[in-house]
Amino acid sequence: MPVFRVIKRQEPLGWGSCFVFFLALFLALTASGALLAMQGKPALDGLWLLAESAFGSRHALEDCLIKAVPIFLCSVGVGLTFRLQIWNIGAEGQFALGAVGATWAALTFPGWPWYLLLPFMLFCASLAGALWAAVPAVLRLSLRANEIIVSLMLNYVGILMLEYLVYGPWKDPGSFGFPMTSEFAAGAVVGRIPGTRLNWGLALCLLAGAGMSVFLRYTRLGYELRACGENARAARYARMPYAFLVMLVMTVSGALAGWAGFLESSAILGRLQPTIMSGYGYTAIVVAWLAHLNPFYIAVASFLLAGLRVGMESLQLDMQVPAAFGGIMEGLVLLAVLAGGFFSRYRLRRRP
Repeated sequence: MPVFRVIKRQEPLGWGSCFVFFLALFLALTASGALLAMQGKPALDGLWLLAESAFGSRHALEDCLIKAVPIFLCSVGVGLTFRLQIWNIGAEGQFALGAVGATWAALTFPGWPWYLLLPFMLFCASLAGALWAAVPAVLRLSLRANEIIVSLMLNYVGILMLEYLVYGPWKDPGSFGFPMTSEFAAGAVVGRIPGTRLNWGLALCLLAGAGMSVFLRYTRLGYELRACGENARAARYARMPYAFLVMLVMTVSGALAGWAGFLESSAILGRLQPTIMSGYGYTAIVVAWLAHLNPFYIAVASFLLAGLRVGMESLQLDMQVPAAFGGIMEGLVLLAVLAGGFFSRYRLRRRP
């Protein structure tokens, strides 16, 4: 018979939640250091190198912001579906289709001026991502299919479609056999913010974050979305448009992932190639949960997870750490913070 029982807290933990969060983060880093030591690497030196490489210089901070942009866009969209308790696990495939849509526009209309071509690329990326996300939504509403499984399986289909195009019809004849499209025209490349290596995709992040906050807090649909997420049966009884909200959150989530694919192909690579798939859609799930689905906290968590990716690149080069170690650290951080969130909402009481 268990010695303890779980009791829900009657009042929020308040500032104690911050202590629990940082304690969970400390335990995750401690476990990561222990894994480094098991590989024969100096644990403290490795963690310090990771932090310094990610946040120790202007160049490193710019790298973090560049990588945080696609993570943030995917995370905001994923977090929106999670609020409705619709589990969109397909941001990776929607990201891939967004990149494909933007590339199609760039390759089809290379002579257009940038003020026409870039908005059209963004529109095509949004449309492709939204349509790809609509598939699991339609199947859930019409056939009661599990959107987790459908959206997850569509990731593989989307990635394989991208690979088919860059290995086949869109392959650049002058690429010496490497799978990639020809370089985008100058008008199809998102420019950099003057004096930095950052691109104007940051403006899209600000637009998406502010728009999502206003939508959730000040609009009727935002209120209905939160209500349906709390209790879908009660919301249906109150005649709230549950089916419409499911389609809305899934298509918006897919469109935002499509934005991320557009920026990665246009601003970062200047073409489409398989290396564009870096797992941003899967990282978005971790970020959304770490941030408790709050757009502001999603921005912070995106930056920190991007820093982890930047720091891991230095660990791989300087200490010969396996590339999979970054994924292990992400998982440890997520598990520790989720466990800490449990103790923020519940407490253990010893049985008499």
